[in-house]
Amino acid sequence: MTIRLPAADGTLRTYEPRTEPLAVTPGTPFTSRTVFSAAHVVADPYADVSPDAPAAVDWEATLAFRRHLWSHGLGVAEAMDTAQRGMGLDWAGAAELIRRSAAEARAVGGRIACGVGTDQLTGGTLAEIRAAYEEQLAVVEEAGAQAVLMASRALAATATGPEDYRDIYGHLLRQAAEPVILHWLGPMFDPALEGYWGSADLDAATDTFLEVIAAHPDKVDGVKISLLDAQREVDLRRRLPRGVRCYTGDDFHYPQLIAGDDQGFSHALLGIFDPLGPLAAEAVRALDTGDVRGFRELLDPTVELSRHLFQAPTRFYKTGVVLLAWLAGHQEHFAMVGGLQSARSVPHLARAYALADGLGLFPDPKLAEERMKNLLSVYGVNQ
Repeated sequence: MTIRLPAADGTLRTYEPRTEPLAVTPGTPFTSRTVFSAAHVVADPYADVSPDAPAAVDWEATLAFRRHLWSHGLGVAEAMDTAQRGMGLDWAGAAELIRRSAAEARAVGGRIACGVGTDQLTGGTLAEIRAAYEEQLAVVEEAGAQAVLMASRALAATATGPEDYRDIYGHLLRQAAEPVILHWLGPMFDPALEGYWGSADLDAATDTFLEVIAAHPDKVDGVKISLLDAQREVDLRRRLPRGVRCYTGDDFHYPQLIAGDDQGFSHALLGIFDPLGPLAAEAVRALDTGDVRGFRELLDPTVELSRHLFQAPTRFYKTGVVLLAWLAGHQEHFAMVGGLQSARSVPHLARAYALADGLGLFPDPKLAEERMKNLLSVYGVNQ
């Protein structure tokens, strides 16, 4: 069987899907690395809502996908960028997601960390921003989950310099009940975060970031770096206080950063580990045995797909993530909260399908092929 896929130049090419998926099996959590998959939310396709209305979520399908990730030993990073925070999922929806997912994690023994931000605000004073962070931190802690202090659009717009960041984060870290993960999300993921930590100069911003950590090392479990700059992550990783982990969020260079070097390695908190979950788990289990070569042989070939999904505008990577979840059979439709299924072109989605199929990511390749053909037919591509 073959499928005709549209290319970026407007032509159609014939692609022959593989017939068997990659063989992977569920397993226990890992011993050599802490690995979180930032998970997407599944929309309710039958809800009569507009793209700018509060999100309608299919809770059972959303939680089922988290159970899938936990079954492979992965942790779940909940209510993060991948869950469309600020791009279709508002704070009320995120709070409900946190409560439901944390309860599900307790029920199945899964690890979970949840995003804490200020997206109930569109602006505000520093006092209002701090209060918004505190409200969200309380929800996450009451749910029994680890907190991930996310970058704040409101703080980026209001702060006048590094001191405002030191004050806000210092206050939050002092009151956090348990060590948190600090998240530095670069402007390629969210343009509103340009100049975070008080400077557009990344060296100066890094110094401020490290000052915040150094002042409260007992309250920082780790840092998540999403700048798509491998060398900067390595340099920062080597400057962290002892006991503070680096969680890579670099969806372009994750195999080398997780494998590490003779001076250390990164753990992982990655959006690409949503579609790569079982394969990524298989790779990290090889690393658990000391088999770095086996780890790289499994994970290196996935980088082409990841770079494709996360190509500029990077913030629309969620569209490809949800497409692959639908094609893999984890949900029954390709609808997204906020109508974001329209954010990528048909040639982009076609290439995502071919790359994922080539990796063996679809448990049922025939189902994936049929669904991709159905999607293409909507856009006039007749097979």
